[in-house]
Amino acid sequence: MTLPKIEMLVAALKQPASLGALDPNEWDLLVRQARQADLLARIGRLAQDEGHWDALPLAPRRHLASAMNLAARQQTELRYEVLEIAQVLESIGVPVVLLKGAAYAMAGLDASRGRMVSDVDILVPRERLPEVESALMVGGWVSTNRDAYDQRYYRTSMHELPPLKHMKRGTVLDVHHAIMPLTARLKPDANLLLRSARAPGNDARILVLAPVDMVLHSAAHLFHEGDLELGLRGLVDLDALLREFAAAPDFWRELIGRARALQLDWPLHQALRYTGMLLGTETPSHVTQALLTSPGVQIAPWRQRALDALFLRALRPAHASAADRWTSTARFLLYLRGHWLRMPPAKLTWHLMRKLVKSAYSTPAEAK
Repeated sequence: MTLPKIEMLVAALKQPASLGALDPNEWDLLVRQARQADLLARIGRLAQDEGHWDALPLAPRRHLASAMNLAARQQTELRYEVLEIAQVLESIGVPVVLLKGAAYAMAGLDASRGRMVSDVDILVPRERLPEVESALMVGGWVSTNRDAYDQRYYRTSMHELPPLKHMKRGTVLDVHHAIMPLTARLKPDANLLLRSARAPGNDARILVLAPVDMVLHSAAHLFHEGDLELGLRGLVDLDALLREFAAAPDFWRELIGRARALQLDWPLHQALRYTGMLLGTETPSHVTQALLTSPGVQIAPWRQRALDALFLRALRPAHASAADRWTSTARFLLYLRGHWLRMPPAKLTWHLMRKLVKSAYSTPAEAK
């Protein structure tokens, strides 16, 4: 299987020194691919941190600097927003457990370097959800989706509330009560994640998931949802998390055990497979072998080859230079697969039919 090349982009992420050898045409392609993948700021930050910034040509350096400034501003705004959320939820005794990019930034992880963070994701106990929603409404966060079907779909089938938006600041907040939809085949216990959460700093109101749980949530989000528009960024997140956390002596053993306890050994296996194939992330052989003994990971070789054909296309930047004639088909099939994993066949059929009808008779903004 021969696919369009993204080695230049991968090299920029793994070895920023390689940027010094690029000619103007290569820079043009790199900037366009990296911007589409939401990785332009990370490339600039890595080049800066590793001492290669001054050697870069002025024109691409301007693009990198602009993206870096945006990422820095987003993370500054994020920290303020997290404090506001913590203050609101403190009134009902619920800590803020941050997920994804917000967690990486607040914990100061390597994955946060140059990471864009456009919204805040939090995890709360499901039984406290009505109190949390009421407190946030009093604090100025309101639902952005007024459609009755969508509201019912989120509240009866999904793992989160409809997105909330602050009336004054315009910031977006996603409130999760689980990491998988309620109707999904995999049902990891969110209470296990909540009990292991810990404070990244001195503020006990603000927590992040345990390291192994961060990896597993990132893997589940990327390989279960079906929306891979920023799939390469998701892989870069996973690569950074794995490299940083692997320094702990018991990390890999804890990761395997936790994956089994949460029923997430399949997403973890896929995450390790594709970070290795696309980014060169190293996984100890005993970890791979241990995962392959799990029933949920054992699939026919032809199925894995089919998944490779899909994921190795869809995880590339959503840019024409990184696509072939099968890429759009691969993305569509993985989109359908994500929905198939999320809900039973009858419910899936009704949901997709409704989305199709709605998109046919709505404006693009209304159809989302």
